[in-house]
Amino acid sequence: MGAAAAGLKDADLQALAELIVKLPPPAPAGRPDPARFARGRAVVEKERCGSCHQADFAGHDNVPRLAGQREDYLLKALRDYKKGARTGYGNAVMPETVSGLSEAALADAAHFLSHVRAPARKP
Repeated sequence: MGAAAAGLKDADLQALAELIVKLPPPAPAGRPDPARFARGRAVVEKERCGSCHQADFAGHDNVPRLAGQREDYLLKALRDYKKGARTGYGNAVMPETVSGLSEAALADAAHFLSHVRAPARKP
């Protein structure tokens, strides 16, 4: 992305960002597996993910949206937090939150979140 945006001026980047934010949220990929979805919901509720990422997992400010993200991306991010390869804005909450979760719990949480319908963005 850096190379593609290298020649853009600040005003161009701002205009591009304003267009991107108006795009509709992505549709979940495929149908969720009911058992994995339920287990993932339980993990997310137990770990209180909605307290930072909001109840609808829309995120806000510098807290990212989780709803409707790609499952493989979410799982990689969770694994990276767990092994300390990702810290996230210098905030130790995520590594601490996932440190005790099993690989299966991480996978189920990613499955659940990827199938939660992303809320519509506000223009």
